[in-house]
Amino acid sequence: MYVSARSDYALRAMLAVAASTGGAGGPAGSESPPGSVPAGGSGTSTGSRSGPTGGSGPADGPTAPGGAGGELVKAAALAESQGIPLSFLQGILLDLRRAGLLHSHRGTEGGYALTRPAGEISVGDVLRAVGGSLTTVRGLPAEDAGYHGVATGLRDVWLAVHGAIAVVVDRTTLADLLVRRERSAIG
Repeated sequence: MYVSARSDYALRAMLAVAASTGGAGGPAGSESPPGSVPAGGSGTSTGSRSGPTGGSGPADGPTAPGGAGGELVKAAALAESQGIPLSFLQGILLDLRRAGLLHSHRGTEGGYALTRPAGEISVGDVLRAVGGSLTTVRGLPAEDAGYHGVATGLRDVWLAVHGAIAVVVDRTTLADLLVRRERSAIG
């Protein structure tokens, strides 16, 4: 697995949005803030992994779904706080919005918020939104790698690596990372 600058920046931006909007939450369904989608609800109505959200403008209301009722985070503030070039970050935010992970609201009071509580967004969700497959072999997803003769077994190795990575990144949520940060700051 290679973690590109784009993937790293996307995770940092998502964590910053979650922390700024009070979206740390907890595991899916625990203490969901007002306006958030309850566990088992239709949290994917604003987008899915299968395609763009379709919307490009204002939210349904003043608070973004999944947001904690806090303020929206502006792209410029994210770029400055995380040391990410704004023009590069804007493309990342677009990918995250299209994947249904971020909601944007235009205007002077606009910005970004999570579409779901942080406990329902995994590191894997973010990585796939900006980078596609978690592991690649010669630029192709691991499952598409083909070998012949003595190298035939390599495909199984790459698939096992892919599976191991998926287990880790799909079980780790943004809320988990924010809780770890809070614990390390205390102790």
